[in-house]
Amino acid sequence: MKRKYLGAVAAVAAGALVVIGAPYAFADTLLSDDFQDGNASGWSTSGGTWSVVTDGTLAYRQSGTSSDSRSLAGSTSWTDYSVQARVKPTGFNGSGRFAGLIARAQSSSNYYALAITSSGGVQLIKRAGGSPIVLGSGTGAGAVGTWTTLRLDVAGSSLRGYVNGALAASATDTAFASGRPGIVASYASVTVDDVTVATGVATPTPGPTSGRPTLPPTEPPIEPGAPPKGFASVNTLGQNGTTGGAGGPTVTVDTAAELLAAIAQTGPLNIRVSGMIALPGPMHDVTSDKTIVGIGASSGVTGGGFNIGLPISDVTTPPANAVHNVVIRNLNIRDFPDDGINVQMFSHHVWLDHNDISNGYDGALDIKRGSSYITVSWNHFHNHTKTMLLGHDDGNAAQDAGNLKVTYHNNWFNRTPQRNPRVRFGEPVHVFNNYYVYNTDVGVACQANAGCVVEGNYFEDVEEPVSNSYAGPTGRCVARNNVFVGESGQPDCGGTVQEPSSYYSYTVADPNTIKSVVTAGAGTKLNF
Repeated sequence: MKRKYLGAVAAVAAGALVVIGAPYAFADTLLSDDFQDGNASGWSTSGGTWSVVTDGTLAYRQSGTSSDSRSLAGSTSWTDYSVQARVKPTGFNGSGRFAGLIARAQSSSNYYALAITSSGGVQLIKRAGGSPIVLGSGTGAGAVGTWTTLRLDVAGSSLRGYVNGALAASATDTAFASGRPGIVASYASVTVDDVTVATGVATPTPGPTSGRPTLPPTEPPIEPGAPPKGFASVNTLGQNGTTGGAGGPTVTVDTAAELLAAIAQTGPLNIRVSGMIALPGPMHDVTSDKTIVGIGASSGVTGGGFNIGLPISDVTTPPANAVHNVVIRNLNIRDFPDDGINVQMFSHHVWLDHNDISNGYDGALDIKRGSSYITVSWNHFHNHTKTMLLGHDDGNAAQDAGNLKVTYHNNWFNRTPQRNPRVRFGEPVHVFNNYYVYNTDVGVACQANAGCVVEGNYFEDVEEPVSNSYAGPTGRCVARNNVFVGESGQPDCGGTVQEPSSYYSYTVADPNTIKSVVTAGAGTKLNF
């Protein structure tokens, strides 16, 4: 991905929207860089040796330990914002050294920082021309050579530092009211990836997490509505379509403790989510045969995400206990420190429908590691950069090739710059009747020998609507019967792809109607 400034700088200079103490905030992404374009244009350095290197994927590295080094981006006028990235220190030149993230840098020696120290701790630091001043400290960082997700929020005089989604240190200070975000490596070598700067810095208050409370009394069953279209409807792998908790009891939950107990329970269960529930983060496992639905348009979760799948391993054949038959519908999913929804490890028969997903860190909705027979429908994605992966990475063919059969239909990709989705290995991947608007990097990226059928979609002001050569190994794609308006480009497609109709029947609506149909129907529009 090319580094992009995605927010309105003038608005930020005048004062960004900040909601302190609220359940969640709607953030504007100011800057996002995953260095996949192979360069660090827009970053200005002071000291050290900075370059883009390969570390699993392309990342940004300061390789020496003999200097006090910084790399900054963005504007000195930026005031209240959150800077987040994955950080991996690789060496320290003695004690008292540190590496991490910078906020409100007025210069290379005047800034706030959240850093991992040579002793393995985490410190919230102020640098005001002289030696660093420790404002707060905490724990939770990985060892040298290990990735840790850091996030530093600055809002007014409030400073908060998070490690892997958990609050680690906080302080109050008025030295710097504005300044640039960046990276610091004080006599340390460090690799950094997936940098995001956004204006919203709300801090969710986690609900209770200890114990396994008794669930509320059961209620009448949830009305299922129409069954899923696409791959989630296919009879295969011992599962005839996707029915979730059908046949099981129904409960209504309104606390984190109740929700986490419900999704961990064995056997079919229908879970009604009432109101916005603050989760402790980052990811929470959902077991097989579950339906999770939000009551009305304003229910959901904030501060954490759902993981549908077994723990990551190197197995290349589907395990007998793979998670399956899961439905998630009508939820608002906000401010997740990792993924909003992650499907992994050969999970199958999953239906993700009518959700509103925004303002998170990593993937809004990722599907990977051999998962298959999944439908993603009628979701609204917005205020987020890395929308969704389909396929783990370019080197994961052993698990992903022959799997990742996914249908995406009637989704609204609303100003989400990239990964809408970014596809590797899956075939066929069926993308139809979706509305894309102002995706500044790419719409559908079909790579690494994936096979995508992209049809009946409405692309409005999308720089690169469909590509099989976006980055990395090429894929195959067929683009047909799509509408391209405004400043949209034309598809970059080639090759032959297996037809989705060999698995299920479907009807493609007139793509000229899709903008109005999807904007009216996508998101939390169901009446449970």
